[in-house]
Amino acid sequence: MASQIKDFREKQIMTRREAFLQVVSIDTVEKFVNYMQIHKDPFDLNELLQELPRKQKEALWERLTQLTTQILIENPVEGWQRIEDESDDDDMEVEQSPKMKQIIAVIQGVTTVATASISVVDENINYKALLECALILNGILYALSESEKALQSAIQHLCAMWWEKGLEGKEQLGKTAFIMMLRKSLKSKTVTGADIVRLWHLHQTLLFFDYDLEESNEVKDLLLQCFMSVNHIKKEEGRRFLSFLLSWNVNFIKMIHGTIKNQLQCFSKSLMAYIAEIYFRAWKKSSGEILEILEVNCIQDFMHHGIHLPRSSPVHPKVRELLSYFHKQSKVRQGVEEMLYRLYQPILWRALKARNSEVRSNAALLFVEAFPIRDPHFNNEDMDNEIQRQFEELFSLLEDPQPLVRSTGVLGVSKITSKYWEMIPATILAELLKKLIGDLAFDVTSADVRCSVFKCLPIILDNKLSHPLLEQLLPTVKYSLHDNSEKVRVAFVDMLLKIKALRAAKFWKICPMEHLLTRLEVDSRPVSRRLVNLLFNSFLPVNQPEEVWCERCVTLIQMNPAAARKFYRHAYEYTAPTNIAKLMLTIRRCLNACIQKEIKEMQDDEESEKENISILNNVLSINDVATMASLLEITVILWRSIHKALDHNEEAKDYTIRKFAIVLPEYFKVFKDDRCIIPLVILASFMPASAVPTFSCGVISKLRNLEKGADENKYSILIDCLCRWGQVGHLIELICDWMSDEITPRKSNTASERRVHIQVTHESKPELALDYLEYLLTQSMNRDCLLSVHKKKLNQLLKVLGAAKEILVSIMKGTDAGSHSFNQATAIRAFTLYCRLSIHLQHKFSSEGKVYLSHLKETGAWIESHVLPSILIHEREDDVLEQHIEVSQLISQAYLTVCKDAIMVGLGDSEFQAHLLDVTLSIMQTERGCFCIPTLLCVLKEIIEASLTQNIGTDEEVATFLHAVQAVFQKILECVARRLRKWREEGLQLIYSIQSPLGEFIYTVQHWHSSCPTVHRGVLSTLLAAVVVEISHTLRKASNAEELAPPESTADLPPLSGSLMTVIIKSINVVRSFLNELMECIICEEIEGIISITAAAYIVVIIKGKHKASLVKDIAHTLQKKLMDFREVAMEESSSIER
Repeated sequence: MASQIKDFREKQIMTRREAFLQVVSIDTVEKFVNYMQIHKDPFDLNELLQELPRKQKEALWERLTQLTTQILIENPVEGWQRIEDESDDDDMEVEQSPKMKQIIAVIQGVTTVATASISVVDENINYKALLECALILNGILYALSESEKALQSAIQHLCAMWWEKGLEGKEQLGKTAFIMMLRKSLKSKTVTGADIVRLWHLHQTLLFFDYDLEESNEVKDLLLQCFMSVNHIKKEEGRRFLSFLLSWNVNFIKMIHGTIKNQLQCFSKSLMAYIAEIYFRAWKKSSGEILEILEVNCIQDFMHHGIHLPRSSPVHPKVRELLSYFHKQSKVRQGVEEMLYRLYQPILWRALKARNSEVRSNAALLFVEAFPIRDPHFNNEDMDNEIQRQFEELFSLLEDPQPLVRSTGVLGVSKITSKYWEMIPATILAELLKKLIGDLAFDVTSADVRCSVFKCLPIILDNKLSHPLLEQLLPTVKYSLHDNSEKVRVAFVDMLLKIKALRAAKFWKICPMEHLLTRLEVDSRPVSRRLVNLLFNSFLPVNQPEEVWCERCVTLIQMNPAAARKFYRHAYEYTAPTNIAKLMLTIRRCLNACIQKEIKEMQDDEESEKENISILNNVLSINDVATMASLLEITVILWRSIHKALDHNEEAKDYTIRKFAIVLPEYFKVFKDDRCIIPLVILASFMPASAVPTFSCGVISKLRNLEKGADENKYSILIDCLCRWGQVGHLIELICDWMSDEITPRKSNTASERRVHIQVTHESKPELALDYLEYLLTQSMNRDCLLSVHKKKLNQLLKVLGAAKEILVSIMKGTDAGSHSFNQATAIRAFTLYCRLSIHLQHKFSSEGKVYLSHLKETGAWIESHVLPSILIHEREDDVLEQHIEVSQLISQAYLTVCKDAIMVGLGDSEFQAHLLDVTLSIMQTERGCFCIPTLLCVLKEIIEASLTQNIGTDEEVATFLHAVQAVFQKILECVARRLRKWREEGLQLIYSIQSPLGEFIYTVQHWHSSCPTVHRGVLSTLLAAVVVEISHTLRKASNAEELAPPESTADLPPLSGSLMTVIIKSINVVRSFLNELMECIICEEIEGIISITAAAYIVVIIKGKHKASLVKDIAHTLQKKLMDFREVAMEESSSIER
């Protein structure tokens, strides 16, 4: 039975072999294609090929070759594209023609069988037919279109396997596989790490390419592209491949090196180690001429660039990073040290003596990094001499006249001494450190050098052997903590932090505590934060009991109270909020103990108290006001520092509030000094009003009882309390009462009936009321609280402030005597605050329309109807008081300033801006309208920006605005010229005051010139006219030749022209536009006549002195032509007169 089964299987196998051999024929193409599609599994095909005897394998390969040959004879490769084109013409479809599909399927099948056959080839089989088939497939590879990627990959795989098997003809097939894989690896979107690995496996095929043949040019281009590919550089096999390329050909090394240098700017710094590794691997494996080229043309070339490239070059740090790789290898790889010594020898020592300081500095960096640069083959004497010479170079660097080189020398000495401390003689170490600490730390010519010393000393400190010597030397630099350069102080404190971290010495022995605290008190945040970090464990030792924290706090206060406040302001950055809260409560217990101690002494009671800090009993007393105040201030500082953390932990916040609320009433009774009261009030503001009812109920009373002219610190903290408690409404009522009593005294009783009654017997204080309101509006948090009050109260406040307009009218008319106690300044302040409050209310209630903006419009109408006529009347009267005119001017100035701010923040609509422009024109028409020109220019600037950026109206409305802006600007320049002509001193002052806002206006117009070309040209035309007219007027009045001399600067021009030209020449874009306008005016003969042309020439002379001559070349030529025409006319007139 078993023999029958065996016979059956053998017959079945023989049948399958014969069937397979029969279908591999040109006559059975379709069957061959079908057979290959059925037997897609490569294992089936491999099994079948393994079972074929040697003769059948050879027959199979013969049939494969015949099949392929016949297919290509019937369908030559040159005609494949024509077949596709004909199919496209017939079907108008992109899909491949059936005939072409069959050709590709046959070749695909042949390739699959040929590839599978490679594994069964051995030395006993004649595989010439298979080789011929492989060569045919290799030949058609380049004719395949991009759409046949599967067949391309299959043939490429065939060629690669042939190469790996090492069969006859591997050179040609291997080269094909190499080129295909090389192309694939350079496609950045589809390349994988496996592709680069496969490319590396084929790298030996490169040796079969003849470098000098033209056909190798494509390969060279592709290989050079590999050095631009990050994928190749980052992959280990990719770096092996690139390193191998550096040994292919001497000439190719130079091409590769040039390519890499060109790409350095594009490579990131992190890739430099990989690039260096590629060079290093190539250097290690090369010899002869290739080694020489790599050393001289590549590595030494990088050394040269590392020395001579400017520091500002983006390539310089990358070259240094590349050389750094070799410097590191010199310590671990044999031969590198000798190579570095040999290559640096001709360039480094000469560069250290170069005249260019940047070259010396770059050379010093390389020298330090490569130190010691020596040949390991030196004998002991030569080695000692070489090292001694290099130490002398180090000393030379420290004495270099250029600070940059000295700084580099400091870095070098620090690195070398830290690394080779044990090997350097003690005398040299002492000399080097004395040079650093004794001389360069006090280098008065350069803060950078001083900073370098303290930045680099921590490098030396990393070597523990340096600590004893440094502990002796460092106290001499203690005054560097007070260096006038912040970066030196920062570096010095960083050094102290390093000393503390390493426990190299006691930092307070290097720099006494008094110096540290003095610096902490006055220094900037960068230094202060580091000092707090340095002193933190000394004054807030979190690992010790909380009583010790308080003792240290008191000690710090007694040493330096201001430094104590600064210390605890930054303490939260270096510990948990829990520890800060614990310290606050410990200070509270300390204060309670002091109070209890005082009570005990008064009662002569010797019983011990429950809450006591025994160690501080004999130190603190409530009579020590300074210490008590400092403790309270520090409590406030600590609470502020953790308020966000407390807001996220309600339980801790409630506990803290409860603890302090219990003792706060007692504190207010005991601590009466102002220094103590202020922090107590702030503490109360951190708590709800209900937690401190005794105090909170009396805040309004305290504000009411303050005297006129009280300092801001007297009332600011009380107002802050009301805002935090949400009780600012009571303050508004007080302000309204005081203002109403003064502005409308007869109506005060009626008004008070409609509000909560506050029994007041004190005098009204309108000035203080305005102080309170201004403080509310100025502080952002308080302003938000004010605007959150009920709208009815805010309207009442606005109404009361608006009543100041009546008082101002009476002041301007001179009928205010005895009617009220408002003085002029108070009335102006009330009016200004009325305008400001209107803007804030408009912003707050913008969703309800333009209600409050209309108040400002009405105020503008009031100015036109009451204020400006007053100015005109007073200008015609000789005996009018100057203060009446001043009031009118102050009103207009305040109004314009507020309106300018409103437009700037986007609150002014098109109607409001149009109205404002009308008001400005009305002001400019008065004789004294010059007073507000600086503010008017700011208004015009804001209107232009708002019109073009905020979409405030239609294009037509915007055009109208901009035309009005141009008209107002023209009026402004006319007004300035008129003022200068009538009152020269006042005119000069006015010109000086408008220079800054005028510049901002002109630059804004220039910036938006493409959006508003009409305004841009109109403004430039106005400027040009003003300059030309004034210069022409001066030329007409000239009485001698000296007055006609061309100006050398804007100072030589008439006042207004000089000021305008100073603004213009500051911006090259404005200059360019101004010259274009000047050229157009000359061409159109808007500027004509010898005097006007001369004035234009003066303008060109001024601009030429400040900007490139190319800007004025064309216009100068035109002016010269005009002047020559005038000269010819003058000569003709002269000759006719003579005749």
